[in-house]
Amino acid sequence: MEKVRVDQILKALEGLYPEARAELHFSNPFETLVATILSAQCTDKRVNMVTEKLFQAYPDAHAMAKLEPEELEPWIRTCGLYHNKAKNIVLASRALVEQYGGRVPDTRAELMKLPGVGQKTAGVVLLAAFGDDQIPVDTHVFRVSRRIGLAAGNTPEKVEQELRQALPRERWSFSHHLLIWHGRRICHARKPECERCPLNEGLCEKNIEE
Repeated sequence: MEKVRVDQILKALEGLYPEARAELHFSNPFETLVATILSAQCTDKRVNMVTEKLFQAYPDAHAMAKLEPEELEPWIRTCGLYHNKAKNIVLASRALVEQYGGRVPDTRAELMKLPGVGQKTAGVVLLAAFGDDQIPVDTHVFRVSRRIGLAAGNTPEKVEQELRQALPRERWSFSHHLLIWHGRRICHARKPECERCPLNEGLCEKNIEE
């Protein structure tokens, strides 16, 4: 894609969402990791409701590692997929305590060794907790970037690779938030509100899946 068009798309989205940011609530790398695991197939609003109480009771990896997964399940049941999420959070916490002294590692390779942490989750933690230049691909980034023509890959990994090539590195992180906000507010999976979209005038390829 031409750099001029990429710049026009980003400027249009920046104008629409100047305040775009992470909508999960967290205050340290451990909270970032847990909240991101919980956010899979769950709204940020619901996760924030759960973690407000969860982090008060279990504020760090040392506290969380002492639980059995079935003890964590009641706390996170409303987030969906709670059996697997509870198992992964507890096992990841134990790994953090045993291998890193309770500290969340700050490299993708180390993060992806933790239970329940894939490429997207690792990217979010690196971006949100450590300020690294990342463009993690969640369901919104995947859908919107393909729909408007920023990427064409058929897997999140391929789309992330394409976005890294198409977008200036210094704009990766903000672009991640812009694409998520656009996907949540206008470019919905079903019935996107194209009439309200600033990209509708020649910037969007309108690759809308029926």
